[in-house]
Amino acid sequence: MVNGQEEGVYRVLESLQIRYDRHEHPPVFTVEEATRHWADIQAAHCKNLFLRNKKGTIHYLVILEHTKQADLKQLATKMGDDRLSFASPERLMAHLGLTAGSVSPFGLINDREKRVQVAIDLDLKDVPRIGFHPNVNTATIVLEGTEFQRFLAWCGNPVRWIRF
Repeated sequence: MVNGQEEGVYRVLESLQIRYDRHEHPPVFTVEEATRHWADIQAAHCKNLFLRNKKGTIHYLVILEHTKQADLKQLATKMGDDRLSFASPERLMAHLGLTAGSVSPFGLINDREKRVQVAIDLDLKDVPRIGFHPNVNTATIVLEGTEFQRFLAWCGNPVRWIRF
């Protein structure tokens, strides 16, 4: 069953003529839960974190390979910021229009002011296929890595590729 959040993702991808494969699964809230449903999905799988700086004036969407850990102190240094922490569910809704458990780069569709900065694991830059939630945690969609980069360019948010 496709809801409005998910439908918006498909409308954008179709308008950009980006092909994708959709895989339904039970609701998942953590990477650990999601890995149980990825066995048959041939793609790079990601962990998506929504962070804020100490003052709450800058927000980051951090995308990294699902087996990696994000060192927030090191990431803050790389981003040129003082300290990073997880943003509240209210900030997640205000900036990306998403709820906890469904954080995804497709939430950038809802960031009309392009204020969220994106930091992506450099190891994901050349993957052939990559998977994300389509703004809901009951499905995973997979697209070509180059098409994901084209989607990011369309979004227009600042993007940095970082080694984690």
